[in-house]
Amino acid sequence: MSSRTTWPARAGTAVLAVLAGIGAATAPGSAAAASPPSTGRQIVSYHGYRIAVPADWRVVDLAADPRACLRFDTPAVFLGEPAEENDCPAHLIGRTAGIVVEPITDGSAARTTAATARTLRGTASVPDARSSGDTIQVAVEDAGVLVTALHTPQTESLVRATLDSAELTEGAERTELVRPRPDTTRAAPGPQPGSYLGKGFDTCTAPSKAAMDAWRSSSPYRAVGVYISGSFRACAQPNLTASWVTHQTGNGWRLIPLDVGRQAPCTSFAQRMSSDPATAKSQGVSAAAAAITAAKGLGIPTGSAIYSDIESYTSTASCRAAVLSYLSGWTERLHSGSYLSGFYSSASSGIKDAAGAYDNSAYTRVDHIFFGWWNGAADVKTGSYVPSGSWADHRRIHQYAGEVKESYGGYSITIDRDYLDVGTGAQASACSDTNLAFTAYPTVQSGSTGEEVAAAQCLLTTAGYDPGTADGAYGPSTTAAAGQFQSSRGLAADGVIGPRTWTALLSHGAKPTVRSGSTGESVARLQRALTAALGRSVAVDNAFGPDTEQAVRDYQTSRGLDADGVVESGTWGALQSGK
Repeated sequence: MSSRTTWPARAGTAVLAVLAGIGAATAPGSAAAASPPSTGRQIVSYHGYRIAVPADWRVVDLAADPRACLRFDTPAVFLGEPAEENDCPAHLIGRTAGIVVEPITDGSAARTTAATARTLRGTASVPDARSSGDTIQVAVEDAGVLVTALHTPQTESLVRATLDSAELTEGAERTELVRPRPDTTRAAPGPQPGSYLGKGFDTCTAPSKAAMDAWRSSSPYRAVGVYISGSFRACAQPNLTASWVTHQTGNGWRLIPLDVGRQAPCTSFAQRMSSDPATAKSQGVSAAAAAITAAKGLGIPTGSAIYSDIESYTSTASCRAAVLSYLSGWTERLHSGSYLSGFYSSASSGIKDAAGAYDNSAYTRVDHIFFGWWNGAADVKTGSYVPSGSWADHRRIHQYAGEVKESYGGYSITIDRDYLDVGTGAQASACSDTNLAFTAYPTVQSGSTGEEVAAAQCLLTTAGYDPGTADGAYGPSTTAAAGQFQSSRGLAADGVIGPRTWTALLSHGAKPTVRSGSTGESVARLQRALTAALGRSVAVDNAFGPDTEQAVRDYQTSRGLDADGVVESGTWGALQSGK
């Protein structure tokens, strides 16, 4: 993906130089270090690209230390091509600032995005380069290098000043960046992590394809946690590309997509959410929007769960309100983009707080929990932290051991061990482009066609059953999928989708408490299910008003439920059973 010419003359061997002053020179092929200059800066050169970085930053030559972990919990600059294998801890949280300067190659070009800036001829910096996900990326084609700078809101000005100091040096070699065309056919084969019961692991940086292939053949793991987004990620992700996602999921791996962003306001982390609940919720919305962009860029499809990583904190009432508000914004934005919301935290802090608000309508409940409790038990039992009935329907992951180094097939990785009991059926649906709201839901069966059939096919897919292509034609695959779904709900498995099956399909997902005044996708899902169950049109407007409340009371009365107009787990359970 590159085209090479010289600028202004052919460069020799790549050189790392940490010099005492900007005007200092180092002979080709040598490396030298001197005391930091009085200005508090050190000069770093690589492949004809030179910048002045703070004197206290680590400088790592990846040619000399190819397995170095590209970590930014302490400030650093990494020079050279990152190796596929590295020595990273499993769980690093927190970003300060740092820069990676690497050659423009096919591999690095695959990690560029639409936000990647390009320098003009004869220049080495782009002062107004856009930051995306607290990352600034600049292709310095005249030096043949890709510069990736990571920062926080607090360190962005420092990082920009460092990038603006860049100069070209004599003998720089030009390499044009040729960004790969987006391949819309590349995508994970289904929602992630999908339906899976068994062991997995997570680690700070995505392992190489070779390591993943070796572990697929000989390890007990079949799921892997990857940090796809978040401005507080400590590790770079040189291996994580859309092709990596396609290869791993095609090879049978389940992905646990993770975002690590703002942390609880009652911690000492540098990047914290606001203690004001309204602001914290807005910050959760912004984080989810960025996570959706990252997921789509990697080919992780809608219907997947994305887990917000909020590390352990000492809970107080105000801190708890901020975290739950952040997660509400996170969840609502993910749902609007047809993704599921997940939440990773310590079982004793964040997860316990979320469980305490499980039926609190003031907050929007997350769909999946991923709890850290290093008790060594490969199961999804939560002890006293979470009631057994909460997130019980295949919506749990347990991180049961941490910072363990394991080797399979000749590849050693430091990991956290996980155990998953997850399913595809939760709040969001992969039906963002499919009409699900009808004034009536007619019986559809083999031979039927039309948009109602397409809706049924999409709902079956979201519930974890494969009807084939959602083409609006009710064929043998749709009949088989409908029968399997019916069996799972205790309905007659005739493959015909009538009122009871429609009701179960339309209500499938999480069971949050909704009542008069509630809004959101859960209310719309309820309104669609009531239309099918009652045989009359209930307006689908995402708002729980008087008409919806009356429809709920009518349904509850007709099914022998307490007719209080509030939809809790009992009413959801009746709907999801097709009653």
